Amino acid sequence: MKEKLIETKVTYTLELEGTLILITGVPARVNPETGEQFFAPETVERLQEIVWKKRKPSRYVQVPVYEYA
Repeated sequence: MKEKLIETKVTYTLELEGTLILITGVPARVNPETGEQFFAPETVERLQEIVWKKRKPSRYVQVPVYEYA
């Protein structure tokens, strides 16, 4: 059976050195059945550039943290 992927924009989430980073509006191909996200190589390069250059974020959000106990 052939996978059907939908071109859309997603929020990419990453934890780096204890800091949660969100990058919104990231182009991706998403499997609607599994939610799995696929990124083009140039998109991955751009994500790495955004994270490693540590530019000033466009905004901040508060995130509650829970421990799985």
